[in-house]
This record gives sequence, structure tokens and C-alpha cells, in this order.
Amino acid sequence: MEPPVGLLPLLKQERSLIAALAAAFIAYAVEHSILEGGQAASAIAAVVLIAVIILASTRVAHHAEVLAHKVGDPYGTMILTLSAVAVEVLILAIMMGNTTSPTLVRDTIYAAVMLDINGILGLAALLGGLRHGEQPYNDDSSRTYSVMILTAMSISMVVPEFIPASKWHYYSAFTIGAMIALYALFLRMQVGTHSYFFSYSYPRTKAAAGGHTPQKEAKEEEAMASIGIILFGVLIIGFLAEFMSTFMNVGLDGTGAPPALMAVVVAAISAAPEILTALRAALRNRMQSVVNIAMGASLSTVILTVPVMEAIALYSGQPFIMAMTPVQTVMVAVTLVAVAINLNDGQTNAIEGMTHFVLFATFVMLTVLGL
Repeated sequence: MEPPVGLLPLLKQERSLIAALAAAFIAYAVEHSILEGGQAASAIAAVVLIAVIILASTRVAHHAEVLAHKVGDPYGTMILTLSAVAVEVLILAIMMGNTTSPTLVRDTIYAAVMLDINGILGLAALLGGLRHGEQPYNDDSSRTYSVMILTAMSISMVVPEFIPASKWHYYSAFTIGAMIALYALFLRMQVGTHSYFFSYSYPRTKAAAGGHTPQKEAKEEEAMASIGIILFGVLIIGFLAEFMSTFMNVGLDGTGAPPALMAVVVAAISAAPEILTALRAALRNRMQSVVNIAMGASLSTVILTVPVMEAIALYSGQPFIMAMTPVQTVMVAVTLVAVAINLNDGQTNAIEGMTHFVLFATFVMLTVLGL
């Protein structure tokens, strides 16, 4: 019996997710054998699964882009960032059950902010600036993102340092409510009366010969297929994350690896697809998309990850440490001051990009040093 028309091209297009599904079955079948093989075998398996998860998350991000092109900004960027945060929250929730680290959530959020603002925004503004010079964007969006990230991180990751352990659950419940209220208002602004804050009117490009526009609107069937594939991809990533967490714990045990390494891995997995999308946008001189992706991803990571993880902590009765270390607090403060200054005039350039990329390099060095 011949396969339905279009099935083979679809399978070819989704070979990354098919490979990820196959990897999940293989990991399930050989998990005990790998663990019995010792630390080296577990470390190798963890690295392989990390690569597979990144490939799968990149494919999920592609289908989020399909939906994003259909609905346009600011809805499109919101879909992109939410898909990345969904992957991050899922992996975090799974890894929390397989690790005893009380700082995993805090370190992951911190790493994600460093990757998004200093890594993605810095590299995109640097490369885009070298190619195009000054690149315009809507500075209303950058100011809105900056003040909300500052507020959300202060409430959830600075103030907890001063909360007594006996009262953590009261403040945790308050934090959940505060994050939900902040995001609800932000969402109303982003898709409602203030949606123009997050968009920028670029000059129209000439239509190609034949009268077709460069970006054709996705068909309704393609949009529905993309939604189904996104859900399927996130489910596969969840299965893979379960095995990756187990292998990584065994592989890193006793190696002296930086304590925050697992957090950086989680943040990097969710940021990987956004890096490619942001770099493409910067090289096409579309800096507004870069600002929406980098700043929007940072805000979404803080404002959505915190309430979910805090709710899990309240339900399980096992609090985790959310207060940042002095070094982390300084790095976040310098980053938010730098981004507030750099994204204040409606144009980015290579120098501004370089300042953030140097901050990202500093974050990497501090992580290697175990700080």
C-alpha cells in the first residue's frame, strides 16, 4: 500500500524529530547498560542526548517560526519565546526530580538571562552592526522589557535573600501571584492597545517577479500541522531530558565540574534555536526582531519559570534557593544597566554589541571558575 501523498516529504523534513524519537527509544532500551558502563559511558551518552535535544528544539522553534510568520509581530515573537520557555520549564521540572541541587532553578534563570541579553543580543548587534552600521528598532519595547526584567528578577531572585526560611512559603505564594499579575498585564499590552511598542515599520521590499510576496502567508493546514509537531516535539524533548538528566548526574559525579554546569546546559538548550533566529534577523537588518527575541526570552524565562517552579516547591514542600549569589547579582545589575543605556536611543551598533558580548564572555569565565 502506497503512503499518502506528501507523507514522505513530511518525514524527510521532520527527520530531526524522528531521529530524536529513535534516540528516546534507544536510551530507554540501553539505559541500564550505559549506567553499568560507568562514568565515561554516562558522560558520552549525556553529550549525545544534549545534541539530539538541541536538534529537536531547533525543529520545534522552526514550526514556532511558521506560526510566527502567519500571525506577525508582536504575536510571532511571543510564540517563539513561549515555545523556548516551555522547553526550558519542562526540562527543569524533570531535572529537579533527578538532582539534589537546590540552586538549579536559580542558576538556570541566571544563565538564561546572560545567554539571552549578553549572548544573543550582544552577538547579533555586533555582527549586524559590522554589516549594516546602526540598526534601528522601537525603543519603547526595550524600555518596557528592561524595567519588567529588573522588577521580576528583583522580586524573585534578590529579595528572597532577606526572607527567613520559616516564612519562605508565604513569600513564595506572593511571588507566584506577582509574576502572574506582571505577565498578565504585559501580555495585554503586547497583544492589545500597546502592541506598537513591540513592532517596527521597516521599508517595504519590492515584490518578486510574478507578483508574489517574499513571505507567503502560511496555509491553515500548515499552521495546524505546526502546532501538532510543536506539541509532539516538546513531548519527545521531555522523554530525552529524563535520560539526559540521569546520565549527566552519573557522568559529572566526582569530576569537579562547575556546580552551575547543568543549569548552563538547560539554558543553552532552550536558547540554541533563538540564537539562530536572532542572528538571521540581525544580518537582515531587522533589529526589532532581535530585541523582541532576546529581551522577550529573558522576561519570559523569569516571569514564567519562577511561578511554575515555586508552585512545584510549595506542592512538594521542598524549597529551593532562589536568592542570587553576590557575583550573580552584580552581573545581572551590570547587564541591566548596560542594556538600559545601550537600548535607549532606537539604534544599535557594533560597539554596543561588543559590550554585551564581553559581559557574556565574563559570565562564561565566572562559570568555569565555579563562581
